[in-house]
Amino acid sequence: MNYRMSLYLLGQISITIACTLVIPLALSLGYQETGTPIWFSISIAILLSFGIPSVVKKPKDTNMKAKGGFITVAIAWIWLSAVTCLPFILSGVLPNFFDAFFEIVSGFTTTGATVLTNIEIVPKSLLFWRSFTNWLGGMGILVFLVAVMPKTDNSFVQVYKAEVPGMSFGKMVSKLRFTARILYAIYIFLTILLFIFLVSGGMPVFDSIIHTFSSAGTGGFSNKNLSIAAYNNIYFEIVITVFLLLFAMNFEVYFLVLIGHLGLAFKKEELRALFAIYFVSVISITASLFSHHIYPNFGETLRYSSFQVASLMSTTGFTTTDYTTWPLFTQLILLILMVIGGSSSSTAGGIKISRFITLAKTSIRDIRKTISPRTVKNVKYDGKIMTDDLTSSVTSFFVIYMAVFVISVALISATNTLSGGEGFLTYTSAVIACLSNTGPGLSLVGPAYNYSFFSGFSKIILSLNMLLGRLELYPILFLFYHKAWKRY
Repeated sequence: MNYRMSLYLLGQISITIACTLVIPLALSLGYQETGTPIWFSISIAILLSFGIPSVVKKPKDTNMKAKGGFITVAIAWIWLSAVTCLPFILSGVLPNFFDAFFEIVSGFTTTGATVLTNIEIVPKSLLFWRSFTNWLGGMGILVFLVAVMPKTDNSFVQVYKAEVPGMSFGKMVSKLRFTARILYAIYIFLTILLFIFLVSGGMPVFDSIIHTFSSAGTGGFSNKNLSIAAYNNIYFEIVITVFLLLFAMNFEVYFLVLIGHLGLAFKKEELRALFAIYFVSVISITASLFSHHIYPNFGETLRYSSFQVASLMSTTGFTTTDYTTWPLFTQLILLILMVIGGSSSSTAGGIKISRFITLAKTSIRDIRKTISPRTVKNVKYDGKIMTDDLTSSVTSFFVIYMAVFVISVALISATNTLSGGEGFLTYTSAVIACLSNTGPGLSLVGPAYNYSFFSGFSKIILSLNMLLGRLELYPILFLFYHKAWKRY
């Protein structure tokens, strides 16, 4: 591992995030909040005091291998979360470190799980920062660094690969920083467009900013205790539903549309699967709710089911109703949607639709091989033959993901007091919601509740789950692999 280059990159990202903290600092001054300007200043000072000495001299050896990139990204996310949660601690909003760390990790990983019991009394600057972390984490903290850097080298390629979700790494154009800039240009355009729609519909400007950032990053943080349900506005729900699906799409689709390859864009298997899963889920849940007479008419039933499906499928976690009161069949569908998540190279979490397509095709291939051993069958994705290494890596990812899930549930069950069916459903859905970066789960972590009752140890485990889910396992797991720390 190239320690000097890793330190240099950590210094750069520390300075970058210190600059973004100036925005909530300015808001706290503008709103004349007591104390919060000082708390943001402390975080900025810590980041700069580490960042500036680290970047004074660029290392001569800038080479970085994949394992170095993974570890650098993992440390960066943990370091930034630990420092930027200080305003919550020092302001007294979340005086417990475990709570504050959990809240900010939830923000950066776009999970949206919260330990706040009364969101509406929190100072506006802290609410802004909380949602802004959703936006920064949505596309990626280090991807943002790559986008703003004047030039990049091999080390940036490795951190980019470690942070961008998906089965395999790919660049839209030949130069990495141009790829990052294209991604952020599309991201910023959709963000501004959503903000305009919300403000035009009558949502207050500050509320629009909060919900725009949270929707774009598919994080789900709101400045309302009741989330989107607080507005009881069909227009807002339709607009947010549409944009959640847009942000859950693979951003490569937008690039193909921009360069005029519409046919190629719409032939993407993941795109077609995304909308197929959405419509099938909406139809299934609507039919179940309507047959159980949960809502007075079909229109209301469709309204609530379509929003909840888009929100949980995109792993955003906004809610307009308490879906834990729905029939078990509908809750099971929502739980499955959390696990599947959105598309690769999107801001959504979950295992990703592309991996499930690959798993399904690989399983069918293997069944056919069993029946006809001499038959040669290849797994194809978007018309291209997938290598055995790639299909094996997808299978390995799924196995490790399930192992992390089982271990996490066991650890949390051993350190909390709930028992029986309620405890099992709470702990299981909490781990799923954090690993998939969704936020709200079922039972006592449903949309009407929060994560404040968990022990400090459990909050650390769940925070690791969020990081594992957002960084797709390997960067965090590499921290515990001793050989990854060896020098080149």
